[in-house]
Order: sequence, then C-alpha cells, then structure tokens
Amino acid sequence: MDYVYAPGKNHLFVPGPVNIPEPVLRAMNRNNEDYRSPAVPALTKTLLEDVKKIFKSTAGTTFLIPTTGTGAWESALTNTLSPGDRIVSFLIGQFSLLWIDQQQRLNFNVDVVESDWGQGANLDVLESKLAADGGQTIKAICIVHNETATGVTNDLSKVRFLLDKYKHPALLLVDGVSSICALDFRMDEWGVDVALTGSQKALSLPTGLGIICASPKALEASKTSKSVKVFFDWKDYLKFYNLGTYWPYTPSIQLLYGLRAALDLLFEEGLDNVIARHSRLGKATRLAVEAWGLKNCTQKEEWFSDTVTAVLVPSYIDSAEIVRRAWKRYNLSLGLGLNKVAGKVFRIGHLGNLNELQLLGCLAGVEMILKDVGYPVKLGSGVAAASAYLQNNIPLIPSRI
Repeated sequence: MDYVYAPGKNHLFVPGPVNIPEPVLRAMNRNNEDYRSPAVPALTKTLLEDVKKIFKSTAGTTFLIPTTGTGAWESALTNTLSPGDRIVSFLIGQFSLLWIDQQQRLNFNVDVVESDWGQGANLDVLESKLAADGGQTIKAICIVHNETATGVTNDLSKVRFLLDKYKHPALLLVDGVSSICALDFRMDEWGVDVALTGSQKALSLPTGLGIICASPKALEASKTSKSVKVFFDWKDYLKFYNLGTYWPYTPSIQLLYGLRAALDLLFEEGLDNVIARHSRLGKATRLAVEAWGLKNCTQKEEWFSDTVTAVLVPSYIDSAEIVRRAWKRYNLSLGLGLNKVAGKVFRIGHLGNLNELQLLGCLAGVEMILKDVGYPVKLGSGVAAASAYLQNNIPLIPSRI
C-alpha cells in the first residue's frame, strides 16, 4: 500500500527514479539466494557481457557496483587518477556541480569551466586549455553527458575530436546517468574511457546499481592510481572475475534478476528504437511547452535533452508550487528546480519505460496545474501540439506488426 494513498496510479514524471515495468517487478519478486552458488556467477557473467551493449562498447570492462550514481562517480575517479592530478571539469548545472565538489573533496586539482545554467559545456575553453597544455598536465576531462537539472545534453563526439586534434592523452570520464539507454551513446567510437550510469534512470530499475564501463586505457591507468579506495576498488572486482565468482561483496540478488529483465526488454525493443522513442518524447514535450507560451531552460536547440525538459515559469509564479500542486491534487510527480534555478523551473522527465500516451496524460496534468497557479494557458493547447506531432511519428509496435 502507498505510504500516502491516492486512487489510481501515480504519474511519475521526475527525471529519475522512473517507472519500473511489470516484467522487471515480477523478476525481482523472489527470495534471496546464495551468491556463491553456481547460479549467480552464471547470471552475473551474462550481465557483465550484455551490459556492454548499452554503452555500445565491445572493448570495455564492466562493473556492477551496489551503489548510486554518486558512488559510480567516485569509483571512476579514484580508480583512474591520483590526488593532485589536474582535471578539467564542466559546471553547467546541479549534478555537474556535485561531481566537481566530489572531485575537489577527493583532492584532485580541478580546473572548472563554468557556463550559465541552461548552456552546454564551453568547448572553446576546453580547446584553449588543450592547446596550451604542451606538458600534458591535464590527466582527465570530466563531463556530464546530460545535465538533469537544466535539460542540457553535451556533444561528446566534439570532446573526443578536440582530444584527438591536440593528440592529448587525457582520460575522458563521462557521467551518463540520465543519458545511457535513452540517448545516443557510443563509448568505443567516441573514445570514452569511463562511462557510468545508475539503475534508476533509463534502465527503469530501483536505485541501487552503479554501472560502469572502463576502456582498456582506463584499466591501465588504474594500475598506477594512488587514490585511496576500498569498496570501489576495481582490482577487487577483477580478482573475483578471474576466479569466476565475480563478487567481492554481497550483491542484491533481486536487482541482478531485475537487470536481466530490464536488459531483455531493451534488447527486444532494440536500443536504436529506444533512442528514437526518447527522441519523440522529448520533441513532443518541447512542442507542448512552446504551445503553452513558456520557454525551455536550455538555451539552444543543439543542447536540447530527450530525457528531461526544464520549463521556465514567469517571475510571478513559484515553480515549486507547480510541483506541490501536481502531487497534492493530480497524483503527478514533476521535478523541482534545483539550486540556481529553484523556483524558476519545473522539470518534466520523459525517460525510461514510458510511452507516448503516458506522456500526453502528464502534459494534460501540467496544463491544469498551470491554470491552477494563475498562468493563462489554453487547456488542450500543449496536448494538441504534442498529439499532432506524435500521431504523425509513432511507428507501429514492432512486436505487434
């Protein structure tokens, strides 16, 4: 039973955690097992191989760590770098800010490149830093692929282009928490050295798995890293991989079976189809926002996110009231504005196991809420704009053709 009951189903449209599909819930509804039995290592082996596919990597080594995205951040940093190493890191919103805070607290020398919230990473500044770094003092570039606080997506291929242009050996570490399994992500092609995501985002699982993919170059760097790590140490995992038992610590059996079911659903739909579906959801949401006469927090089309849209509200409206009203009156969960954009934006998450009709229900709810808080929206305007686009662009469901 819900802790605070409301009739019907909660409409969950925060940008993570997201809706969990029924097959995943059923797969997790099981008792505990002995993780040292033959069954769990056999399951884990298939998961480690198959999870590479969501990163579009064949060369990478994957780690399934019982943690959140924050723990995956720490694992990526402490396994590849040493205290005092120079990092170039981009501050474009709340989650890149938090990652930078972690980098500083882990005693790295962080060279912060800051942009206005709503803009992407300033790659012109990166180019100037790479051009000036003849001594190759920069050891890593850290970038959030999709900044969830502002709905900004960065172009990782351009980062790789600059590193190659200047023949710079810096590692490329990428937070893909709200992008992997939803946005185009090509680890091997873009030369990403460490990519990470969390189970509660586009994989549509409960929180609790930090999923990491490390390139051969990153594994080599881990051999000389002097950062202190214990729980997140890749060496411990690799030791147990070689033994064939896979787990240095007790895993969540239920999450492993859930991950198996989640990957099966993704592969049945087809990863490219999943990415195309998120593209439709993102476009439809942006058309609705435009029809309402509101603006996207993201300042240029090239940075638009297909997993979350941050909507700017007029100065006379507190966006937190929109979020409160959504939950209290309509059983709809929207994302708050965070830090610099608190009170100024609300966020519509459109990622994970989600279809177009679910999104239209959310957009209808947002219209009623806007009317509630005094914004002169024409009811049905955003839904109509989104519906017109979707009706012309939704393909037949492949399994039902």
